Amino acid sequence: MKKIRVAMVTGMLLVLLNVQAFAQSSSKTNSSVIEPYRLSITFYKTTNLIFPYAIKSVDRGSKDILAQKAEGVENVLQLKAGKKDFVQTNLTVITADGKLYSYILNYTDTPTVLNIRFDNTTAPKPEAFFSNVSLNKAEIKANADTIPTLEETIRGSKDKSYGMSLQLSGLYIKGDVLFLRLTLQNRTNINYDIDQLRFYIRDQKEAKRTASQELEIKPLYVRGNSSVIAGQTEKIFVYAVPKFTIPDKKYLAIELMEKNGGRHLKLKVHNKTIVQAKSVQ
Repeated sequence: MKKIRVAMVTGMLLVLLNVQAFAQSSSKTNSSVIEPYRLSITFYKTTNLIFPYAIKSVDRGSKDILAQKAEGVENVLQLKAGKKDFVQTNLTVITADGKLYSYILNYTDTPTVLNIRFDNTTAPKPEAFFSNVSLNKAEIKANADTIPTLEETIRGSKDKSYGMSLQLSGLYIKGDVLFLRLTLQNRTNINYDIDQLRFYIRDQKEAKRTASQELEIKPLYVRGNSSVIAGQTEKIFVYAVPKFTIPDKKYLAIELMEKNGGRHLKLKVHNKTIVQAKSVQ
């Protein structure tokens, strides 16, 4: 009988020791809470979330949220309310570096912020990451330098305004880099001060409910970059951009704006022109 009691006491002590050891082991487990970022979005405008790495996963807590990656861009997520005054919900984003971003989404008619960049570093970075290109910077520059010596491949894409003309005079491809040759002529005696020259992919007809009506294409390299086109001169620019094609209902818009002036120029380039790009050897 005594042996049975001793065995029972010993068993109970072992159980207590195991429970205590498990509790101590559990208390040593590291854990942290990821506080969600509170964000208000609207039915009327698009909110852009810019991440330091490519987006790998997006999960919406409600179908009332419209969320999609910007077309052709890896690290920009565009948000819009699918209906007004939706019930509070959440959004989860996972990026290529393995980081998880959590959001609590609320509705507002007038959001105070539309563009948010999530980056802990202060070093300047491009706002959009396109798919990786095969050419390095030196190769892109070397190929861009040869473009002005090549024959024109396009003649019809041209716009004129008050003695100024902008022409897309060539499209060339090398690997996964597209080179656009632009010829700018100033037939007046007044210098043309360039404010900005930009490339956009746009819808031919503006859709009422979409988060991807316009996408700006950032150049990888610019040859002949100049802020002034002197009177009675002509200048050739070469822009290297990540290769792309355009759906039938969209077009490439090339916009040149004059600083403190009104001689603005715009070209519309459709996919049938882009796919005819000539190979650079």
